[in-house]
Amino acid sequence: MTETANNIRRLNKCNVFEVIAHEGPISRAAIAKRLGLSKQTLSEVAKELESEGWVQQVGLERGNVGRAAMNFEVVPDAAFVAAVDLGGTKVKVAIANLACQIFGEATEKTDPKGGGAVVNQIARLCREMMDQHGLQQDRLRLAVVGVPGVPDHESGAVHMAPNIPQLDEIDFAGELSKALGFDVVIENDVNLAVLGEHWGGVAQHVDDLAYVALGTGIGAGIIVNGELVRGKNGGAGELGYLPFGADPFEDASLRQGALERVTATDAMRDYYFELTGDKIEVPEIFDRLDQDDHAQKVLDRTARETARAVAAISALIDPEQIVFGGSIGRREELFSRIKAQFSLITRSPVELYISDLGGKAALIGAASLGLSHVHATLLAGGVPGAEITLPPAKLAKLGVVSNG
Repeated sequence: MTETANNIRRLNKCNVFEVIAHEGPISRAAIAKRLGLSKQTLSEVAKELESEGWVQQVGLERGNVGRAAMNFEVVPDAAFVAAVDLGGTKVKVAIANLACQIFGEATEKTDPKGGGAVVNQIARLCREMMDQHGLQQDRLRLAVVGVPGVPDHESGAVHMAPNIPQLDEIDFAGELSKALGFDVVIENDVNLAVLGEHWGGVAQHVDDLAYVALGTGIGAGIIVNGELVRGKNGGAGELGYLPFGADPFEDASLRQGALERVTATDAMRDYYFELTGDKIEVPEIFDRLDQDDHAQKVLDRTARETARAVAAISALIDPEQIVFGGSIGRREELFSRIKAQFSLITRSPVELYISDLGGKAALIGAASLGLSHVHATLLAGGVPGAEITLPPAKLAKLGVVSNG
């Protein structure tokens, strides 16, 4: 078979699988009509997909005349993806199958030793999740790990993740791949969060959007024309380094970022202390809003500076939506203030929303990216253009299993 013919066959294979994934159970006739394929071509492709274990025949559909039509659907457990959200305090793991069902979340405290200890922790959790659900370990084909930093795809290290020791000193991606025995993809956690919102959250069917995460830091995940924007060095969306808020020429702004110095957890806590001499945590600042003018000042400043960042995003990429997440960013008390400030400094028609995926956005985004990779590699074999659009995420089975 020539290379051109082989590529056409793989493209047909991907197209047929995509239709079955989105619309299955579906008959051969319906697939052929949708794709404009001949009966012979479709028969050959369906037979190959079935023999390789990607699709299966299910209950027959009988019309008024003629033989019963065979229906096809995806085999959900033909392959699995591990979705991992690695944070400075917690690590979460879930499993996704080919039917886009995401289930069995496990949560543990991140191993404080970092580095190799975290590698072993993630590998163990992935295996435990498969065992807990009675799934075959050899069908776990890929892991996608969201990290609170910038992955270096040449060295495998993770930079700018100060809350997890030694991630910048080891080949994190390579060591984890070795521990698991299959490929691993490392991605910034906020980038995964925007993919999660795009696939299973408030931004479904929106191809130009940003996800702003505000918590211990501030950052953004950006999608333009349906594609994730990473930048040359993977640092696109590092909002904390926008040159306003604090003096961007001070040394501290090079370490932490000028904007992050006046937003996020440390800035809110420090500003409240500056106003009152009282050291309290951010949740208590929110709790004091009704009776404490100083707490209101803290939120007002945070909202004003965040609104400036949102206006900068709007001016640069003209998104349809901006979604807010993170432990602070999804608080209604702050979000309402950001909307009010934003309306004063821009005429942009962008819509602002609070994430409805909450703390699961990055985990769902990891599943999305992982399933896309599995489809592209296992089915398409890397043929350009042989991409599969995922059907909607099925999140009903995303339970919580706490291991401490």
